[in-house]
Amino acid sequence: MHKRSGTEKEGDQLEYVNLGRTGLKVSRICLGCMSFGVPERGNQPWSLDEESSRPIIRAALEAGINFFDTANVYSDGTSEEILGRALKDFTRREEIVLATKVHGAMRSDPNGRGLSRKAILNEIDNSLRRLGTDYVDLYQIHRFDPDTPIEETLEALNDVVRSGKVRYIGASSMHAWRFAKALFTSDLHGWTRFVSMQNHYNLLQREEEREMLPLCMDQGVGVIPWSPLARGRLARPWGQTTRRSSNDAFGRTLYSEATLDSSRGSELEESDRKTVEVVGEIAKEHGVSMAQVALAWLLSRPGVTSPIVGVTSTEQLRDLLGALEVRLGQTELDQLGSFYTPRNNTGF
Repeated sequence: MHKRSGTEKEGDQLEYVNLGRTGLKVSRICLGCMSFGVPERGNQPWSLDEESSRPIIRAALEAGINFFDTANVYSDGTSEEILGRALKDFTRREEIVLATKVHGAMRSDPNGRGLSRKAILNEIDNSLRRLGTDYVDLYQIHRFDPDTPIEETLEALNDVVRSGKVRYIGASSMHAWRFAKALFTSDLHGWTRFVSMQNHYNLLQREEEREMLPLCMDQGVGVIPWSPLARGRLARPWGQTTRRSSNDAFGRTLYSEATLDSSRGSELEESDRKTVEVVGEIAKEHGVSMAQVALAWLLSRPGVTSPIVGVTSTEQLRDLLGALEVRLGQTELDQLGSFYTPRNNTGF
């Protein structure tokens, strides 16, 4: 069903860009698949079952999205299973860029999580089985593992690339100095290096602009931010909640006063409220949704390759695709960032 090729731009909407300094072309928006999975499995009661997930995946393909991101821990592996079956039914494997991740706990035994050689070599095979494919385009470490030497992790990742099971490797949220060390270590040993960084970055969390983003631009690493809408906080008026936000324990830790800075909680909350209000004002002026404005701001940021969006309906997906057509002036971009207050980085 997926008819798009990897050209620079097709139709009126979809654009394809290189992931970092690689020759790999990815759509300007990546569909995150954390929303798909058996609700009773794992800790995501708000996730969509297979019947509800498939129309969204199909709509993404029809719109020209070729980049899909999941993880072994999403709904205890059922996200990978649902995505794999849908892609097999709706498109050709060679036309899409399939990304998954490793790190989180998949079993209760001591080696059932982390980034040891044992864990990586076990989990890549498990992910391939669930996805129904013989290779992953982008295999990412979901977080940094302080209990495993970085050399062990990088050598194991290099081996899965050399085996043909993985095409490229990427990293996710960590301190910039650790990411710099990992890149240096790979270069030192001649191992495959990380080509992407999946980090926490949006209008309400901009600490990555200090060190991580400049590092990625300097090193030619593609940036694929997660939570571009701040778990939906940038997509709705201040104070409104949804079923997911009411059941999203991890999301609350990202924006809670205690996590950000308990001594400045009211100051940071006021900063976020004003930012959300500006998003709403600019959205009204353009006649578009708040989500489109927040995503358009992120797409305009230096170094950002392909934000990862999570949706629970085809209507939400179409709305977010509209962000590619929103053109914000410099004055509006300045207004959107004017109330941001520095805070602790979150999501590591």
